[in-house]
Amino acid sequence: MKALVRMGLRKAVADERRLPIRQQSTKIRCPNREPRCCLRASIPLSNHTLIRLAELIRTRHAERRSLWRKLDPAQQALLVLAHLCNGDTYARLAAGFAVGTTTAWRYVREAVDLLAALADDAHAAVARAARLVYTILDGALIPIDRLADKRPYCSGKHKRHGMNVQLLADPMGRLVWASHALPGAVHDVTAARKVGLIDALTSADVKTFADKGYQGAGGTIRTPFKWHRHRPGLSRGQRDVNRAHACIRAIGERAVATLKGWNVLTRLRCCPHRATALVQAILVLQLVEEGRYSG
Repeated sequence: MKALVRMGLRKAVADERRLPIRQQSTKIRCPNREPRCCLRASIPLSNHTLIRLAELIRTRHAERRSLWRKLDPAQQALLVLAHLCNGDTYARLAAGFAVGTTTAWRYVREAVDLLAALADDAHAAVARAARLVYTILDGALIPIDRLADKRPYCSGKHKRHGMNVQLLADPMGRLVWASHALPGAVHDVTAARKVGLIDALTSADVKTFADKGYQGAGGTIRTPFKWHRHRPGLSRGQRDVNRAHACIRAIGERAVATLKGWNVLTRLRCCPHRATALVQAILVLQLVEEGRYSG
């Protein structure tokens, strides 16, 4: 009996080995099919975003009359999304797509600049936000690895070096707009003024909720009551207002999480001046992914 069981197991294993093994769709392999050139690129984005980016790249190639490329527009779009969403390095992308490292860098830079040119400015974003009941304003710090010039990029609030980006969210916590990247040492209210966001929101009469970092912004910016040591403590009504304000403003943290969900922004390893183009490109891709891009 044991011998029969052992023979049955051996037969089952042999039959299983003869079954065709389906290749996982989350792997992109080089043409030479070597295991060491395998690139895991499971991208949590829809095909609609990939097709839209490929169309933009194809249109750009037609305008430049580019006769031949190492990768077609669809593969280049996939390479760019793998870099932005997964944070894959240029060396890893080069190995997975069988191109040179410089070629991978050039493909990413071309697509990022193409997407960044489609982003709205502050006035266009506020014009769309004027149709909302209210908006939520918040700042996000994008870490960088450039420490040669420490003072402009060192954020006293976060105790690290980075770039300050102002975010505008709708009542559902979805990302509406992202500003140009400023050095991390710039205060939130100063950054919002520099990018023209406060003036645009006030002119359009858009009620906006922000945290205590925007005290003194004025206009339609609503901030919580702040306690001062030389003044009496907050009253019960003021504490209730701050509690309700915090519940509304907490929804805006989803927009920050959405932006930082693109792994390339986990820590920028490029020139800090490229942060603006990356943020604007990611903003356009996020709006396309959610079906809210009107451009």
